[in-house]
Amino acid sequence: MANCSLIISFTIRMLTMMCCSNVDRRDRDRDRDREDRSRDRDRDRDRDRDRDRDREPKPSSAPSNSTPAAPGLPPLKQMVLNQQINPFTSLPHTPRYYEILKKRLQLPVWEYKESFTDIITRHQSFVLVGETGSGKTTQIPQWCVDMVRGLPGPKRAVACTQPRRVAAMSVAQRVADEMDVMLGQEVGYSIRFEDCSSAKTILKYMTDGMLLREAMNDPLLERYGVIILDEAHERTLATDILMGVLKEVVRQRSDLKVIVMSATLDAGKFQVYFDSCPLLTIPGRTHPVEIFYTPEPERDYLEAAIRTVIQIHMCEEDEGDCLLFLTGQEEIDEACKRIKREVDDLGPEVGDIKIIPLYSTLPPQQQQRIFEPPPPRKPNGAIGRKVVVSTNIAETSLTIDGVVFVIDPGFAKQKVYNPRIRVESLLVTAISKASAQQRAGRAGRTRPGKCFRLYTEKAYKTEMQDNTYPEILRSNLGSVVLQLKKLGIDDLVHFDFMDPPAPETLMRALELLNYLAALNDDGDLTELGSMMAEFPLDPQLAKMVIASCEFNCSNEILSITAMLSGNAQDWADVLLACLPCPGL
Repeated sequence: MANCSLIISFTIRMLTMMCCSNVDRRDRDRDRDREDRSRDRDRDRDRDRDRDRDREPKPSSAPSNSTPAAPGLPPLKQMVLNQQINPFTSLPHTPRYYEILKKRLQLPVWEYKESFTDIITRHQSFVLVGETGSGKTTQIPQWCVDMVRGLPGPKRAVACTQPRRVAAMSVAQRVADEMDVMLGQEVGYSIRFEDCSSAKTILKYMTDGMLLREAMNDPLLERYGVIILDEAHERTLATDILMGVLKEVVRQRSDLKVIVMSATLDAGKFQVYFDSCPLLTIPGRTHPVEIFYTPEPERDYLEAAIRTVIQIHMCEEDEGDCLLFLTGQEEIDEACKRIKREVDDLGPEVGDIKIIPLYSTLPPQQQQRIFEPPPPRKPNGAIGRKVVVSTNIAETSLTIDGVVFVIDPGFAKQKVYNPRIRVESLLVTAISKASAQQRAGRAGRTRPGKCFRLYTEKAYKTEMQDNTYPEILRSNLGSVVLQLKKLGIDDLVHFDFMDPPAPETLMRALELLNYLAALNDDGDLTELGSMMAEFPLDPQLAKMVIASCEFNCSNEILSITAMLSGNAQDWADVLLACLPCPGL
């Protein structure tokens, strides 16, 4: 068994390398960005020191602040502006820090800092509803860091979970800039196969699945003083399990604070689940949004979406960027190519257009393109526009300033599991009313906007569900049961799910794990099952990797497992390139 454990450890590393062939490139890009930012900060600090040294001191005067007083600001904001030394690095703040700080102080969430401080001081858990653009994802964790640093006893970190990897990485970078520190030091992130953090990290953004894996080795999550579940309204599988786990942890740890953050106003269910905890509502900066529906259902929503983008670019006289929601990478890449080609064919009298795709498998440096400015106007007055073509990640996880026009076909991809045939499929399904409202709200961030819904008003009112169906009710629960068993939760029937899954689905998951020898006949976790839980894979794939050691076929099984668990389009491109005749 010891030899098998060594082989399994090796296979995990091999699987990691095969599933993430772009990690090394991402690390090099990230290190290069770190070096550039470090040089910029050093240059700014040297310039500040030279400026201060050349300045004649006046003995009778008090030391001057690096930022002048801003008349009319509340004392709390003025105190923040007057802070000259970075408490994390013990160095003077850079000029860029103050530029960012002035924008931060304009976020709606800052008007509620005193209310937030009062609630988190008096309560162990509470729900915060903040509309997209309110600043909750970037500011609330920083306030929690300030609170944790001021508490006596062992210094603990703050964890903020995100449903998507793109959000975890981009928000961590933004917050590191706001705190004037290096990404990977005081502020870091952790996603599958990539950990950009260190022993100094006091604020970590991570996917909900990564925090769940930490709980397997540390059931009470002792290293954290505050845990924030962001975008809880998306009801991912890992978030639902985490809520059940954390509800039990707060009963055992009186020093732990739990904050559940949502972008939708329907937060009553979260309140009831966490024993009628307090609710803090923070409005966003929204302007009126005009909604347009199609008179008849669209047969081809992709074609209709492309036509709508081109018509907006040609006919709308107001400046403003476009945000188009599509279901996945293949649709997005196709739409980007066609929009660019058709706009170029219109001739030089039409304004320039910048097409930017956004989906989870894009490298970080390409994801940051969504924040680039649009093309300038042409001499003939034609307006240049930026068009972001995104999956539903842009609904709530990321805020893109400058968007005035939103095109919403009304679809998204969801995992759906059929327990009778034991097959999980990724299907294109209609979105909920809550998602449609979130999409429309993206058009009103900076000024009044327009949302073009490519479905009828009747479909919106009568056919769409009010909220997104929780993932736990439409997923394969094999991994869920295995993780709960690894967490030491044996009584699955009485586990406090917010939405309990169907008994049939739960029983089939138990039968599957027993068949794979991950559970014995009494339902207890076996040694094999404990090893399977360490793999970020479906139970069948984890068992296959472990069993390959016995049959001396690990290399072949690792390749197969990597293809089955990786991105289908990426592997299709790899296999196509291997064909002797690419046209076949």
